[in-house]
Amino acid sequence: MVEIRIYKSPWKAIKFLSLTILPVIGGVFIIINEPIISINWYMGWLMTTFFGLGIPIGLFQMFDRRTQIIINEEGLWDRTTNQNLIKWESIKNVYPFVVNGQKFISLVLDKDLEVKVKQYKWASWLSKNAGAQKVNMHVSPMKVDFSKLMTLIKKIIKSTNIEEKRKAIKNFSKH
Repeated sequence: MVEIRIYKSPWKAIKFLSLTILPVIGGVFIIINEPIISINWYMGWLMTTFFGLGIPIGLFQMFDRRTQIIINEEGLWDRTTNQNLIKWESIKNVYPFVVNGQKFISLVLDKDLEVKVKQYKWASWLSKNAGAQKVNMHVSPMKVDFSKLMTLIKKIIKSTNIEEKRKAIKNFSKH
């Protein structure tokens, strides 16, 4: 079986880490240089604590080597959607969805497909009004070209037989 496995990009995690470590260093500098129990001293602790929480998250992202997305001729699987393999026949359309620079691929699924995502009513309303679907693939942290992945998924959805799907997957794998 021909398949594509997509993983998180360690470089994007390093970028995230650098954006959290710099404010932590600044907060520590403020704590050391300001008098104890002053407004600036408290702000230094606030900065250090808040941005310091990003360090373990960034380290986890950097060392997480689990497969995030699998695409094969049967369907696609994304770790973040909490779904089993979604068959190509169940996907009616896909479109890009961007929120604050974070890129998602929204999957328009067949009405008969049982979606495991259980959202609160307010979250479902918010997603719907923002233009998202019930199942959205978060691809910003992945080491993949967003537009090429969108093109591949659209091409596979339109494919009528398995050989066309295999060919599209093989061509994508060569890039």
